[in-house]
Amino acid sequence: MQTLVGWHVEMEFREDGDRTRAAAMVRLSDGTEVRGHGNAQRHPTDSPQLRVGEEIAGARALMDIASQLLQKAHHEIDDASGRTSYPLG
Repeated sequence: MQTLVGWHVEMEFREDGDRTRAAAMVRLSDGTEVRGHGNAQRHPTDSPQLRVGEEIAGARALMDIASQLLQKAHHEIDDASGRTSYPLG
């Protein structure tokens, strides 16, 4: 039996000079929302490439969410098993 599950992901970027900020939100299939943030700063000698700043800040925001999801799963495993499990990561 196969189960199809989807997550909704939203990503927003804010550019301010040589700084890029990313805010990400993942809505899980149960309606839970997990939010993450990431930043990037262009070195003064680098040429302006907005896409690169977005990719770095976006990746960091998604890594923040990934860490939170691993912690969430770890706590759910502990709650379901009634014992302390090894950290995921």
